[in-house]
Amino acid sequence: MTSAQEIKEAIDATGYHPALVAEAVSDALGSDTPLTHFVAQETTFDSHEVRRHVTVAIVTHANLIVVHVDDEDVDGKTVVTATSESVARNQIRSLMITRSADPSGKLSEVLVGIGWGGISRIELESNDCGNVDCDGDHGYSGVITAEDIQLRASRLAEGEESVRALLAFARSIQVTQ
Repeated sequence: MTSAQEIKEAIDATGYHPALVAEAVSDALGSDTPLTHFVAQETTFDSHEVRRHVTVAIVTHANLIVVHVDDEDVDGKTVVTATSESVARNQIRSLMITRSADPSGKLSEVLVGIGWGGISRIELESNDCGNVDCDGDHGYSGVITAEDIQLRASRLAEGEESVRALLAFARSIQVTQ
């Protein structure tokens, strides 16, 4: 079991708008008791800007709570947005765990995808008949993937402890469903 204080310390450690993140987490958690949590901080590079994101995922007896906080430049000013979602654990439809290892076989990265049907991604590609001279329309084929949230931890970026913590977080969802 994890405590609200442990979650707050993990949020504070990111240094990314900790008061806003903590308030959003507290509101989303309400009177639920956290069992386990994972805090993921990510920096992305978009064309000419650097953007930071923090995602806090918490498992309670009844719910998966996700709080995502990011910022964007709007008319030269930084706007920070916190979004929270609470999903009943029995509504979780899929859990994907991808492990990557370095050439020595040591675990180097973990990617966890959790799907409950809120967001799906579709990848389409043109079908063909194999004849390079054919101009016929053979339609499309594709894959729909439930992709409500992805959490990533890398040994090089966040450290081995973070990679292990993400695996433990994913197992808490997997084992108790």
